[in-house]
Parts: sequence; C-alpha cells; structure tokens
Amino acid sequence: MLFHLLFPLASYHTVFNVFRYVTFRTAGAIMTALVLSFLLGPFVIRKLEQLRVGQTIREDGPGSHAAKAGTPTMGGVLILGVITLATLLWANLTNRFVWLTLLATLLMGAVGLGDDYLKLTRRSSRGLLPRYKFGWQISLGLAVGAYLYLYPVDSFTTTLPIPFFKRWLPNLGPAYVLLAMLVIVGCSNAVNLTDGLDGLATGPVIMAAGAYTVLAYLAGHALAARYLQVIHVRESAELTVFAGALVGATLGFLWFNAYPAQVFMGDTGSLALGTALALLAILTKHELLLVIIGGVFVIEAVSVILQVFIFKTQHRRLFRMAPIHHHYELNGLSEPKIIVRFWILSFILALISLTTLKLR
Repeated sequence: MLFHLLFPLASYHTVFNVFRYVTFRTAGAIMTALVLSFLLGPFVIRKLEQLRVGQTIREDGPGSHAAKAGTPTMGGVLILGVITLATLLWANLTNRFVWLTLLATLLMGAVGLGDDYLKLTRRSSRGLLPRYKFGWQISLGLAVGAYLYLYPVDSFTTTLPIPFFKRWLPNLGPAYVLLAMLVIVGCSNAVNLTDGLDGLATGPVIMAAGAYTVLAYLAGHALAARYLQVIHVRESAELTVFAGALVGATLGFLWFNAYPAQVFMGDTGSLALGTALALLAILTKHELLLVIIGGVFVIEAVSVILQVFIFKTQHRRLFRMAPIHHHYELNGLSEPKIIVRFWILSFILALISLTTLKLR
C-alpha cells in the first residue's frame, strides 16, 4: 500500500524513491510486524483467555505437560493478522506471488482454526479427522501446483534445481504439480508436529523464514542470481517483503511463546506457517533446499513416520514417544534445553543452506 501511495511522489521529492527498493520495504515489513506483535500480543492473549480458548493436552503426552492445560491457544491468529497487515502495508500489491503466498497461508490458517475449534469444543486433543485435514492440504497443494503449471513465470517454472549441482535441472513437466503438493503437505504437517514445546516450532520458523528472505531477494535480483548461478525468478523479489513480515511476526510472537509460554500458536499458526515456508520454497525455486533449511521439521516428521512404521511392522517402539522432542523429554532432558538445542540446530542448518549457493 505504501509502495503505491508514496513511490509515485518520488517525482516531487527524491526521499520517496526509497519505497522503490525491496530491501527498504522488507526492513519496514520486519519492523512493522515486530512492533504490531508487541502491541497486539497482550490484547490477543487477554481476549483468548476471556473466550476460554485453553490448550487441551494430549492424553498420552508427558506428565510434565499437565501444567500447560488451559494456556491460551489459537495464537496463530496474532501471527497471521500481523503478517497480513505488514505485507499489505509494504508489498507491491500488483505482484501475483505475494497474493498467492498470502492467500494460501491464510487458507491453511483457516483449516488450522477449524481444527483448534473442534479440539476446544470436544475438550480433546483430537480435532479435524486426518482425512479432512489432509484433504484440504492436498487440495491446496494441487491448486497451487496447477496454477504455476498453467500460468508459468518462464520456462524454469517446472524445473527442479538440485542443491550442489548447478547444471542438473530436470524438467518435471506436469509432475511438478505433484511436487508442489508434496512440499506444501509435507511442510505444513512437519511444522505442526514440531509445535509441541514452548517456542520449539517458532524458533526454527524464524530461522527458515530468515533464510528464505535472503533467497527470495537473490532469486529476484538478476545480477545476484547470475553470479550465484541460481534460477532468476522475475517475480520473486517481492516475496522478500512477505518473508520479512513472516520473520517479524514470528519473532514478536516468540516474545509471548517462549518458555514458559503465555500463548500457543495452535494448528492455526503451525499449519499456516508451514504452508508459508513451502510457498517461499516453491516460488523461489529452492524446493529441495527446504529439506536442509527446515531440517528440524524434517527430523520431527521422520521420527513420527519411523515410530509408526516400526510399531506396525515389529510391534515395538523406536522412541519412547514421538515426535522426537517428547523422547528427549522422557529421557530426562529439560524442556528449555531441548528447545534451545533445536534452535541452535536450526540456525546451523539455515547457514549450511545458504552456503550451498556457492558450493555448486
């Protein structure tokens, strides 16, 4: 909005020319989202408490989690509201990638909101039936993939860059629709599974969003993309603003979500944030790099898959409890230590992912 209102005034005074630069508007989006989170956070938490929107603890979870029962959940509405406001304020609203990412994120947030609402009304940790949740995720993923296939940016839209290999760019053709679906379904569920301790998912989302802020800028900058030998996606530069809003919103939310948490994001936040990261990966043409950037989410998801597979095939448990952060809890590791160590791992993986830009 500010881009459309103030940049045209550059013809009257050069000071307004700064609104042309995506770096300036990204910084503005980060700070706006951060300040809005600090200002609106206490209000949202009070409202959630008044509405008795309290966390329901899973029956088979660690006993130490009993004290968390009743902590306000659905805090994802704060994250999504702040991301939306900051993006609309600072982004170029004629960019279709901005709208695609924002609308997909909000849609999955609505699915998560429905899931959280059912958990509250049923007073159970079980919300939407898995087939309905997966149905919405698959539908959204296929819709995004089909849109990109039918209305491509350029000839690179359906290619799949392979990390560490600059000339290996297989063209998936129509199969790219399925890849987009798998990235969205996988990432949204992985973030959802990671959100089991205070701030555990929020920290890695900040790290991943920060990495994709850099990658979106590089992919959208022709000279930088050519120098680093990555695909130049003409419309992706504006996603830097959205990614910046994501960083600011989650960083501000962490202020209230850090141990001991005053509010949880719930599925409203986790499903939406996973979808946002997936869209950033897809639209910047760094789909496979998401496995490294979101390595913590991958570990959490794989631990659940392995636990189920081993139990069904060998009738024993690989971990004491899955996702794996509960395994460490039951082994006596304190919650804050688990959280911080996962944050450190996420930071390391984000740095490794950025180094792959030169290791080609």
